[in-house]
Amino acid sequence: MCGFPSPTDTVTPRHSRGQERVITGNRQTSWAFADAYVAEDEALHWARDRAREAGLRSVSPGTGAALRLLAASVDAKAVAEIGTGCGVSGIHLLHGMRPDGVLTTVDPEPEHQQFARQAFRASGFASNRARFIPGRALDVLPRLADAGYDLVFCDGDRLEVMDYLAESLRLLRPGGLVVFEGAFANGRTVDSGPQPTEVLRLRELLRAVRESQELVTSLLPVGDGLLCAVKR
Repeated sequence: MCGFPSPTDTVTPRHSRGQERVITGNRQTSWAFADAYVAEDEALHWARDRAREAGLRSVSPGTGAALRLLAASVDAKAVAEIGTGCGVSGIHLLHGMRPDGVLTTVDPEPEHQQFARQAFRASGFASNRARFIPGRALDVLPRLADAGYDLVFCDGDRLEVMDYLAESLRLLRPGGLVVFEGAFANGRTVDSGPQPTEVLRLRELLRAVRESQELVTSLLPVGDGLLCAVKR
């Protein structure tokens, strides 16, 4: 099984130090532009503020835009979300889904889901567009229907990502998408130094998805890394 390359394994062009700074600066500017390309409305800003106050990390605007695109690309009618937070990712998913689509969102903190409910309403979504289920994801997911979902978005406990993958494959219809947020772990996924268990779990997930014969996958460099895979 192949491991992930360390920085010393990477082949880079022979640029002078000044040229490397220019290239890096241009790349960072391009990433910043891409992240801000899709404007967010007041409801999303409100949800981000509530998440910040609660000490929660929200998906970046670029990640949110990618989630909209992915939901639209599969014409999603049923989406499952692991990790409601205060509703930032959910709003983006709902914007990409069909007008009659329903988002099922799971989170262990009912208070956070109340903020999400308010944010969804402020974004103009009817109450029947979202189903909020409080509880631990691995307790809730087994109760959801086999092959009943077009997309599963995972933004929960990184120690449980391999379990989320197994549940997602059961939940998805053929042609459905599973998406994991935070695949880069702030650069620690490819760092050669000692890493905490959650990073080791992410590496395990990345290898499993890449080598699965059941999945067609891509790792998108938006936000903190968006791992995407289509179920064959």
